[in-house]
Amino acid sequence: MKQEWFAAKELAGVGGLPTTPQGINGMARRESWAKRKRSGVQGRAVEYHIQSLPPAVLSSLSIQERSAEYVIKRQDPFSVWIESYNQLTDDERQKVIAIIMREGVAGMMHRLFARHDTRELEASQPLTVD
Repeated sequence: MKQEWFAAKELAGVGGLPTTPQGINGMARRESWAKRKRSGVQGRAVEYHIQSLPPAVLSSLSIQERSAEYVIKRQDPFSVWIESYNQLTDDERQKVIAIIMREGVAGMMHRLFARHDTRELEASQPLTVD
C-alpha cells in the first residue's frame, strides 16, 4: 500500500471503525495510535499511521486500493527479429544467412514450417512396437 498516513475523515466507517471523524479521533486517543499533524491544514488536524490501525481496517484499505494498470506495448517486428538474431550463436547466424542468400526469406520460412509440421505429425502418431 502506498499511502502510509490517513486522516480521520478518510478512515470513517472503514473496516468497522466509527463513522465520524470525531469517533475516529476518540478511538485513536484511547488506543494510542501513532499520529502526526497534517501538513497544509490549519488547526489541529492529524493523520494516523497505517501500522497503528486495527487489522480489519488494514484489510479493508488494501481491498479499496486500486490495482495496477498494465499497458502492453506491441513490439515492432523488426526489433523482435534483431533481438532474435542477436541471440543466435555465430554458427547459427552463418547458417541463417547462407539459407537466406541461397533460397531467400521464403525458402527459409518454408524450411522452418516444414520442419515444424513434421514434428507435429510425428508427435500426433501413436508409437508402434516392432
